[in-house]
Amino acid sequence: MTDSTVPTARLGDDGPEVGVQGLGCMGMSFAYGPTDTDASRATLERALELGVTLYDTADAYGAGENERFLAPFFGAHREEVVVATKFALSIPPDEPTRRIIRNDAPYIREAVEASLRRLDLDVIDLYYMHRRDVNVPIEETVGVMADLVREGKVKHLGLSEVTGEELRAAQAVHPIAAVQSEWSLFSRDIEAGVVPAARELGVALVPYSPLGRGFLTGSFADADQDLTQDDFRRQQPRFTGDNAAANAALLAPVRTVAEAHGATLGQIALAWVQQRARVHGLPVIPIPGTRKPTRVEENTGATRIVLTQDELSLLEPIADKVAGDRYADMTFTSAGRE
Repeated sequence: MTDSTVPTARLGDDGPEVGVQGLGCMGMSFAYGPTDTDASRATLERALELGVTLYDTADAYGAGENERFLAPFFGAHREEVVVATKFALSIPPDEPTRRIIRNDAPYIREAVEASLRRLDLDVIDLYYMHRRDVNVPIEETVGVMADLVREGKVKHLGLSEVTGEELRAAQAVHPIAAVQSEWSLFSRDIEAGVVPAARELGVALVPYSPLGRGFLTGSFADADQDLTQDDFRRQQPRFTGDNAAANAALLAPVRTVAEAHGATLGQIALAWVQQRARVHGLPVIPIPGTRKPTRVEENTGATRIVLTQDELSLLEPIADKVAGDRYADMTFTSAGRE
């Protein structure tokens, strides 16, 4: 493994230039079972050495704990990193496992101040609306977010899991740098409306879970059997029971391509996502999550893999055969509203 750094791309027409692969930091303190703080810190440092400059978190990850964990790293490397965080998932104090979507102005203002304190920053580089509250006009929500830019609390705006039409409505209020949605060999629903709208408007796509939450790496085959009780993937339909068995069989062509390149399954899955930039004509900056330095080395290595047209054709049918939805409740995703 060489230390070649990843190439760069721009977040939106006027956004920052970042490494063409970012790092999803959620799992360092939330959702994926037991964590190792020292390994996670080493992973952050190794990612930066390899040219990863976009670091993604959210106020809902561990009820703010993920932002607190990342603050020392961001402080030590403030001029080198682009910090992305999100608001919208409110956690009732008496129901810590529940999430309420809020896009109203008072909540946004409360959320941004809380994130700034936890991150120990004066300004957030990229501030996302994590999920859409359909009871609040998106123009109103983005209007408040635009005020945060004018006030110097936020530099650039992003949206997560919005439809193509919602993106267009938002862009009419204020430039949107990036849309974050799930996009992988297993999840391609955004290609119908969101991706064309982003290309048209000059907005970058930031795919989360580009490794199918680890399933595409072959690291587990059945969430019920292979993952700890506190791992939230046990709640996702495609990773359990008959769905898991059917979906595990879909990895066969990924293995075939991986063997041809002397690569891992995860590298092929990431290379496929990276090449969506060329296929669809827009910046694509996936944010695979990991807590191990060796994994971030593996992941960034995928930016140097170019899949042939024959290989892309072999991988093309996978998404249509996937059993089970991305979430048990899809109403909070762009696919649930388009």
